[in-house]
Amino acid sequence: MERKCAWDAYPGDRKKEVFDFAEGYRAFLSVNKTERECVKTFVEKAKTAGFICLQDAIKEGKNLQPGDKVYDVQMGKAMALFVIGEAPISEGMNILGAHIDSPRLDLKQNPLYEDKDLVLLDTHYYGGVKKYQWVTLPLALHGVVAKKDGTVVEVNIGDKPGDPVVGVSDLLIHLAGEQMEKKANKVVEGENLDVLVGNLPKDQAEGEADEKERVKAQILTLLQQEYGIEEEDFLSAEIEVVPAGEARDYGLDRSMIMGYGHDDRVCAYPSFEAILQMDTPKRTSVCLLVDKEEIGSVGATGMQSRFFENTVAEVLALCGGYSDLALRRALMHSCMLSSDVSAAYDPNYASVSEKKNCAYFGRGIVFNKYTGSRGKSGSNDANAEYIARLRKIFDANGVAFQTSELGKVDQGGGGTIAYILANYGMEVIDSGVAVLNMHAPWEIISKVDLYEAYKGYVAFLKEA
Repeated sequence: MERKCAWDAYPGDRKKEVFDFAEGYRAFLSVNKTERECVKTFVEKAKTAGFICLQDAIKEGKNLQPGDKVYDVQMGKAMALFVIGEAPISEGMNILGAHIDSPRLDLKQNPLYEDKDLVLLDTHYYGGVKKYQWVTLPLALHGVVAKKDGTVVEVNIGDKPGDPVVGVSDLLIHLAGEQMEKKANKVVEGENLDVLVGNLPKDQAEGEADEKERVKAQILTLLQQEYGIEEEDFLSAEIEVVPAGEARDYGLDRSMIMGYGHDDRVCAYPSFEAILQMDTPKRTSVCLLVDKEEIGSVGATGMQSRFFENTVAEVLALCGGYSDLALRRALMHSCMLSSDVSAAYDPNYASVSEKKNCAYFGRGIVFNKYTGSRGKSGSNDANAEYIARLRKIFDANGVAFQTSELGKVDQGGGGTIAYILANYGMEVIDSGVAVLNMHAPWEIISKVDLYEAYKGYVAFLKEA
């Protein structure tokens, strides 16, 4: 049972709507490379679209009515947006949930050191990565530094016009005999992913005593001049090392996009854009964007936190219908698309895919009934009845979709936030965009799959 090519629904000039939407996403992806940057951008766009801050609504004692739009932010790294529907929230919500963190390198708390006139930053990789993919690339530093006086300094080095870049060096092939004998997971060790940032020593005045670590001193001088930060400020910093440069059109036909962070911003972006299209839905529409998925959805900004549950409670209270039972009913009666990516079929590595049950570029949004590994371990495994309802909605709205598993049985596996929301008893299924090079510094998606995801998310919020 082969799915049709989604491009065929856009003959001639109609392809422009696909390319226009994809261009907005490409521009977004190019500048939003951390979860903080994503939240900041989404908040600005949400305000423009008429959303108000939930905390402000609480302070004012606002009584939320159908059609009202509110958002809440958790520690600058997760957020939830609500468009209040006509039906009571206790009857359930339609939820789009994606994550906005991506695999990367994080600076350690005491990262800066000098070794033989080279200055480096010590890192700890974040998420599931092939470590050898992160060497010899132009890299950028994005993040924040929180100072003792309470100020928070935003850092962006490597992506502004005219900026220098940094990077992780690799062993030259001429001396790599032993390295080439190692297994792929040992070719580059985690402790060797240190980022080279300088080689120029600080000027020394005539007659001054020799200063040790003059290159490090020069780097600290530059950081002080540009950002007003000292070495000790790294103790309270969150600096992420990410690929430098814009997302680019990929392919001679420009049908694809290559960029950093498709997993999972390629689902977060259309989820956010979909909720902007909601006026006064029948059921309350929700867009939930969370952090820490790549490391198990833990922490105060991950899906396993109580952030979403607490936020729903606050919204219920402003709607005049809060009780513990109403909260439990609202969550249990909800429907969710766990908007996360799927593995695309790659002809170069066809042996890991089962061709009847894998995702293909250009065939639309992907449903993964279950993820997990081997015997579906750690999977949500959506109900057949729920999938049938979604099929009906997507077919009625002309949304191209396909179904997939994450590779052959026993080949590997992975997980999403789906099982966490399913703990409330709600209907949940993974639904997103197929990706090539997943978790590599530069990933690839099909523009038409992105657009079909957006169409599918809009249809789901309106009709589920």
